[in-house]
Amino acid sequence: MKIGLLDSGIGLLAAAAAVRQARGDAELVLSSDPAGMPWGPRSPQDLTRRAVDCARAAADEGLDALIVACNTATVHALDALREAFEPGLPVIGTVPAVKPAAAEHRTVAIWATPATTGSAYQRALIADFGNGARITEVPCPGLADAVQAADAEAVRAAVAAAAARTPAGVGAVVLGCTHYELVADRIAAAVPGAELYGSANAVAAQALRRIGAPASAAGPAGPVTVLLNGRRAERLPAVALAYPEGVALSATPVTT
Repeated sequence: MKIGLLDSGIGLLAAAAAVRQARGDAELVLSSDPAGMPWGPRSPQDLTRRAVDCARAAADEGLDALIVACNTATVHALDALREAFEPGLPVIGTVPAVKPAAAEHRTVAIWATPATTGSAYQRALIADFGNGARITEVPCPGLADAVQAADAEAVRAAVAAAAARTPAGVGAVVLGCTHYELVADRIAAAVPGAELYGSANAVAAQALRRIGAPASAAGPAGPVTVLLNGRRAERLPAVALAYPEGVALSATPVTT
């Protein structure tokens, strides 16, 4: 069983780690776009083209499922990706966890990139799954870039700025960018008392459901293939090792 994940950078690590935890023997194909990141400031057309290129490179490895491990790419490119690859290859988007957060809390903040905040896609999620909760959209300029660079001071500053825009006493914070899950501990510390909701575990579970594979930790860990702009790399990018998810994946042999 082989599952691909795409993102502009290391935001795919959280979902990849979740897939590995849910299904230890799964082979992983991590396809990213270091030449084109970040995707957020790009036009929807350019972002879609780059996401499709990453997806084609991963699909050439012979996938059973493809995870779009990027909220912004899901907003702008999911329809094009599904048109290009389904039904032969299931394509799973990353949806901010508005529904479970609003089901459990009366006040919710959605932290997301400026490109996703206020988008018709996010507003539709709020309308469909907000459950009457008071929901605040919080743009987080610079946070994804800081996480991508593993710049601890820049992460601290961006998290502090977003926390200052978050209503006091909010019950839940939805992490609306996959990069943010890599610094969930720092976000939790900045918004004390709020429950954090990421998407990685749900995305991993959905991918396994789409291909009819039960969760299982049995057997040796499957290998990892790293694709950087469509070319195989010998290892994960060095910045991935700044995060526990990257360290765990780096312990698995990388196919070259």
